[in-house]
Amino acid sequence: MTDSVFLQRGDPVQKVKLVEVGLRDGLQNESRSLPTEVKVTIANLLIDAGVKELEVTSFVHPKWVPQLADAAELANSLPRRPDVCCRALVPNRKGLERALDTNIDEFAVFLSASETHNRKNINKGIRETYPVLEEVVREATAKGKRVRGYVSTVFGCPYEGEVPLSNTAEIVNRLLEMGVYEISLGDTIGVATPRQVKEKLKALTREVPADRLAGHFHDTRGTALVNAYVCLEQGITTLDSAFGGLGGCPYAPGAAGNVATEDLVYMLEGMGVETGIDLEALCEAGWLAEKQLGKKLPSKVLQSVAAKRRKEGSR
Repeated sequence: MTDSVFLQRGDPVQKVKLVEVGLRDGLQNESRSLPTEVKVTIANLLIDAGVKELEVTSFVHPKWVPQLADAAELANSLPRRPDVCCRALVPNRKGLERALDTNIDEFAVFLSASETHNRKNINKGIRETYPVLEEVVREATAKGKRVRGYVSTVFGCPYEGEVPLSNTAEIVNRLLEMGVYEISLGDTIGVATPRQVKEKLKALTREVPADRLAGHFHDTRGTALVNAYVCLEQGITTLDSAFGGLGGCPYAPGAAGNVATEDLVYMLEGMGVETGIDLEALCEAGWLAEKQLGKKLPSKVLQSVAAKRRKEGSR
């Protein structure tokens, strides 16, 4: 490994934990549903490439997210490895009960920092959502399962615009009190700028340890990579990403996908920051998804490696 990049916060960052969310956060926004066996193949390709944490599905009602209607079948078809964590999103107790009947390793709960977005997303206000999540976390932890948390629209809402930091701080603290071990801060519609991210994270990490937080950025305006870098500057070394740059937001027209795992791995490894992921092997998952979805995915590194292979093949 080359010398690690030195960031402003303090110690050099030598390793970053990447949480792959493409199978859930990515595929749920696609109009075409992939067969379960294809999802399993993609999961195996990601794991073979070195991905250790995957969010693979959501136990929401199939009526709302038909692309993930095979949640239970998929969960029970995934490879079981002690060094790999497969996680599923659960919206409420009913979803948790379904998930507990599968082989899923961990669960995740979610809510928005914006009142309006939360109501649009789960038909409840923020304060109405707390008891629902408390029940999920309590029952999951009683079963020996860890729970991760998501806070959406931290950096902007499609309905309310700027979202006060106080909203996020309150939610983060409530989730930690419930027993959630890590909280992912989402730029759900991809409006965050590096300065905004730095200011919000600097303020938030005065109250919450950086190692309990993660960054989750969408690339609607092309700032996802640099916003991820700002997370590292602020001591946050867990980042969410999606293979191929899959994703979006059904309640935010024009919102682009998550920061692409391939692009993030390329940037980090190029800075001497270890990810544990083989980039060439990682691209195999994106190419398979492209064939199945019938379109090119937005990851720039994925397309660059594909072009290089085509050129070499034509010689």
